[in-house]
Amino acid sequence: MVTIASVWFNDNNICVKMSDGKTIETPVQYYPNLRKGTPEQLNNYEIKGDGRWIHWEELDEDLSAEGFLQAT
Repeated sequence: MVTIASVWFNDNNICVKMSDGKTIETPVQYYPNLRKGTPEQLNNYEIKGDGRWIHWEELDEDLSAEGFLQAT
């Protein structure tokens, strides 16, 4: 199973490095709750479920590894 290894933001994208080494970039604009977030809020996330998803408590957002992989 490919999981999320790390997360960061650049310009207007969320960047996710997967456990297989692949990096996926997706516009933050695709996610309304993230789009509203400040840089501090965006960087306040947790990788949960042994890397299966990313959770932003303050922004009430969860994104899954499976979703990122399907987007590519």
